[in-house]
Amino acid sequence: MQRSFINILSSNVERSARFYEELLGMHRHFAADWFVIMSHHDIPGLEYGILQRDHEIVPAPLQAAPSGVIVTFVVADCDQAARKAEEIGAKVISPPTDMPYGQRRMLVEDPDGTAIDISAPTAPMQA
Repeated sequence: MQRSFINILSSNVERSARFYEELLGMHRHFAADWFVIMSHHDIPGLEYGILQRDHEIVPAPLQAAPSGVIVTFVVADCDQAARKAEEIGAKVISPPTDMPYGQRRMLVEDPDGTAIDISAPTAPMQA
């Protein structure tokens, strides 16, 4: 395998790209009006695609709203991300909560309803 990344579907690629830029500090690695690949300066190799939901390359049965998916981003400070989410008006599904597996986690929705898990370690990772 040479490369792998997830694509989420969006009804407004520009709006979704701005959401990830503002909330997580990502930037556009590639941009077209129907497809954007987001990256992050601190994470070499990270690619996160945002694809126009009704574009001709998306099969009609897949164009519905997302369900059954949670995309996780691990950050240094979950509470700081929560403040940023509030600042940009993100819909919070669950506020920052200490989880039994050694992380503090919050869930938000991106502008198209994709569930985003933003977590930060609270304890050293176990091997």
